[in-house]
Order: sequence, then structure tokens, then C-alpha cells
Amino acid sequence: MSQFFQIHPENPQARLIKQAAEILRSGGLAIIPTDCAYALACQLEDKKALERVKQIRQLGDKHNFTLLCRDLAEIGTYAKVDNTAYRLLKNHTPGAFTFILDATREVPRRLLHPKRRTIGIRVPDNNIVSDLLAELGEPIMTTSLIMPGDEMPLSDPYDIRQMLEHAVDLVIDGGYCGIEATTVVDMTGETYEITRQGIGQMEELD
Repeated sequence: MSQFFQIHPENPQARLIKQAAEILRSGGLAIIPTDCAYALACQLEDKKALERVKQIRQLGDKHNFTLLCRDLAEIGTYAKVDNTAYRLLKNHTPGAFTFILDATREVPRRLLHPKRRTIGIRVPDNNIVSDLLAELGEPIMTTSLIMPGDEMPLSDPYDIRQMLEHAVDLVIDGGYCGIEATTVVDMTGETYEITRQGIGQMEELD
């Protein structure tokens, strides 16, 4: 049976944030709100939790996961960012964007694109996740909470709890946070390209 934390989306309770961080640190699998949709989340280096994520969503080995980072400085640890990329990232973080970047050696191989050594990274505009990332002191590995056969992510925390309370260790109720996808920006080539238009708007590349 999972824990169920109701955390205030504007003023997250520090006590619950600390408890949520401890669950992740101890190998737990959590469902967390973001600025776009709910997501499955675990510690970056946790192989067992990652396998549980794959089982819940019935994912293959080629699925691309996303690292949630606190800020630009943390992105620089896990992805290669030159001056041009830095300016674009600075203008659009935090926000509803996933940036595909060349990964550094800090990223575990199993999280990389199988052929290209790239990683999806984002800085979500969500107070609960921001506080959780600050408490952990490292990125969180995530994937959207889209169940097998569904096209849209689950959005109601009570439905999520009822469906998955025996499959995960923690469900964070951060209120309704939408079902929109992030805008995906591929920054690995000579020119940057929007490969999926989601909720995030980027006039520079339109």
C-alpha cells in the first residue's frame, strides 16, 4: 500500500517534502505532479525502480526517459551546453519544455537514447517538484503517467491512487496539473528543432 501525501501546490509542506525525498532515496517509486501532467519518478541511479516503471507502463528498452533538474547549473552536469544553448535554456526554464541534449558521462547508460548518447532534460515550473529536487540534491528520473493503451496521462490523484496504490510507494496529490505534453526541442544538431509541439511556446524556433 502506497503513501498518499496531499501537498499544497503553492506552499508545499516542508515535512512532507522531506518524507517524499526519503522514500525516493530508499528506492521508492513515486507519482509526482509537474507543470504539465503527473509523472512516474524515481532516483537517477535506481535500477530496480526503473524496472518497476517499465513494468507499469509496459515500456521497452528504447523508451526515452526525462531527467527533471532544479536549474541550469544542474543541467550542465548531465548535458553538454554551449553558449547558444545556454541562452535558449535560460529564456525557457523553468517551463513546459523537454530539451534533447548530448549527455555527459554522469548520465547512466540505460537512460540514454540507445544510438545517440542523448538525454531529455527539463526544469519544471512546479513548486512541489522544485522543493523535492532541492531536498534530494540531484535530478529525478521521470516518465509521463500514461497507462498502456491510453493516449492521455492520468490527471486525477484519487483515480491514480485507486489504480496504482499497490504498484508504487508514494502518490503526491498536488491538485489537478493538466494533461498537456511538453514541447520537445532537439538541440543536438547544428540547428535546433521542435520535434513535438506541446504546451510550451518558443517564438525563436517558430
